[in-house]
Amino acid sequence: TDISSKKALALYEKYSRQALELMLAKNHDYDEAWRSMRMGSYTDLILMKIHRTKQIENLNGDTFVSEGVDANYMDIINYAVFGLIKLEFGN
Repeated sequence: TDISSKKALALYEKYSRQALELMLAKNHDYDEAWRSMRMGSYTDLILMKIHRTKQIENLNGDTFVSEGVDANYMDIINYAVFGLIKLEFGN
C-alpha cells in the first residue's frame, strides 16, 4: 500500500516515540544494563529478535506466550540505538 509522505512521517514519529517510551521503561527496569554490554551482544540480540519475528510470522501471529511481531521490532530499534550510542561514545 502506498502512503503519502505526510502519513509516512506521522507514522515514523508515532513509532519512534513508542520505541523511546519502551526504552525508557526498560532502562528503568534493567538499570541501564545496556551500557555494560559488548557491541556483539547487540548483534546477537537483534538476530534473535529477527529469528523470533520470522517464527511468529510463520505461525501467522499465533503465539502462546511471546509478545507479537511489533514488540520484537521495537526491541530491534532500541538495540540498534544502543549500538549507535556505543559506537559514538564508546564504553
